[in-house]
Amino acid sequence: MTDKIDPASLRFGPQRTFEDFAIGEAFYIPSRTVTEAHFLAFQAASGDNHPIHYDREFCKRHGHRDLLAHGYQVAIQTAAGAGIFPFLVEDSLMGFIEQSSRFLKPVYAGDTLYPRLVVAELKAQRTTGVLTLKSTVHNQDGELVLEGLQRYLLRKRTTAA
Repeated sequence: MTDKIDPASLRFGPQRTFEDFAIGEAFYIPSRTVTEAHFLAFQAASGDNHPIHYDREFCKRHGHRDLLAHGYQVAIQTAAGAGIFPFLVEDSLMGFIEQSSRFLKPVYAGDTLYPRLVVAELKAQRTTGVLTLKSTVHNQDGELVLEGLQRYLLRKRTTAA
């Protein structure tokens, strides 16, 4: 008996190629309640020191109920790596090629965010394909606070000659 393992055999799920995806297929990302600690970590990473993100009195003077989350702080909630998607395409993923976001409602400290990615478009090419995921984030009240797109270049299945 051996205790050795093959790290390459440790997969979260079966590997998929471009052809294995379908329009409407959803990939959920765990919810998260954004806290002041998240704001401070994002401030440290981004260098964005605007008081709208760190000064409650400034926020109140400008009509906000609490600290306002950075737009990018909301967008990163849709990072595919927080869910199952990237584990399914470890062998076929060639690149993350595009991202866009529209910020529809404010997000405040204490809000709980529910991100989701849904296959919106599949564009086949000769040996690859571009998979487009629609990204959404809803808050605890069910309001859509962000929508956008993410595009990934994936390999197609190889066929025997």
